[in-house]
Amino acid sequence: MTHQAPPSSPIAGPDPGRQLAQLREALRLIERIAGRPVSPESDTLDEAAHLSAAYDAALPIVQRRFEAIAAETAIWAAAGVEALLSATEGPPPRAAAERLAGQLDAALSDLAAILRPAPPSP
Repeated sequence: MTHQAPPSSPIAGPDPGRQLAQLREALRLIERIAGRPVSPESDTLDEAAHLSAAYDAALPIVQRRFEAIAAETAIWAAAGVEALLSATEGPPPRAAAERLAGQLDAALSDLAAILRPAPPSP
């Protein structure tokens, strides 16, 4: 009996550029609720392309770490947006939105840092 590797899935792997772009869109929505000036979109496509290329060049363990943290971030960001949008009584929850925007902005920076190559050691 011969052993063969299972056929590979025809579905493409995760697209980190798309994941980050979706999280950036969530950030823009949260910023609007917070009353903040909305982040510019101009650099988003360029950033997505760079991060996708860095993801493709990264070691598998780095890719898995990125995927896990991106998925976790997407879950809590979606829950936060849902909570903000369900607050229909009274004025918009600007303080909560401001805090969520800060947390999501920091998480996006952390995700990008995972894919940045480490500086060469001296």
